[in-house]
Amino acid sequence: MGVIQRVVKPSTQRGKRALEARAPKVIENDKKTLFIHGQKTSPIGRDFLKSIYAFKRINSIYFGRKNPIFPFEEVEKLERLSKLNDTSLFALTTHSKKRPNNVILGRLFNHQVLDMMELGISDWRDLETFCKNKVGAGTKPCILFHGVGFTQSPEYVRLKSLLLDFFRGPQVTNISPAGFELAIQFTMFEGKIFMRCYKILLKKSGVEVPRVELQEIGPSLSFTLRRSKLASDDMLKTACRKPKAVLPKPVKNISKNALGTKLGRIHMTKQHLKDLQVRKTPAIKKAKKDQIQKRKMEKNLANAAKAANLVK
Repeated sequence: MGVIQRVVKPSTQRGKRALEARAPKVIENDKKTLFIHGQKTSPIGRDFLKSIYAFKRINSIYFGRKNPIFPFEEVEKLERLSKLNDTSLFALTTHSKKRPNNVILGRLFNHQVLDMMELGISDWRDLETFCKNKVGAGTKPCILFHGVGFTQSPEYVRLKSLLLDFFRGPQVTNISPAGFELAIQFTMFEGKIFMRCYKILLKKSGVEVPRVELQEIGPSLSFTLRRSKLASDDMLKTACRKPKAVLPKPVKNISKNALGTKLGRIHMTKQHLKDLQVRKTPAIKKAKKDQIQKRKMEKNLANAAKAANLVK
């Protein structure tokens, strides 16, 4: 006999709001990120988490204490923490002799690990190395990817998707140019991924469009892919499935070509142009009268010629 699970009903308004926030929705909430220190860490790994947490502070949870979590060996502890804090992304830093200055970036679906990428950090320069001109927390960044390596291997294709999902920030419909002040660049060259962060400065140019300048604000580092754990195609398809309420309703006889031009097909009954009622104007009447007289004249000439031939 199966065990009947007890249905938890909230006894307070706060508990009711918490359950409603975690309930499935047609348009889900912005993804929350969990920053975790492993059992053994390095100063570079801790500084990296603090620097990224400074960009994502609004929708993130930071665990400063050490946690004996090894995602590639066992994922139960990580999934339990994700379910407890209702997070969909995580960043875990570890350090060992075999894998120094290690960071693991991953995402979860339904509180189950979907993708994980283990990256090694090198050429580290923290925020304090650069100027004090920083950006505000929760700023939606402009993310740039350079290099053909992001499209050559399935691992790097999934890594690009993971980085985009991790750093893209909250979903918005409109962006003010004044608040668009952060650019994150990922460049891949010879197996290394170079990460650079810039502040977008809008200067006066004398015209309506401002002059754009970039000022590096850090952090600056290089990534090396060490290990990866990718989701299966079926699980990825389930995670990317969209509810029917979000999908646009199909419209009959209307389609779009490759350039985005809307094409429409119209179905009409057979038209009889002879019975088409047109506007009768004096010019049309005169032309019709002249045509009738011309036909009569031609007919008379033909009859006269025929009569002359019979007489002969």
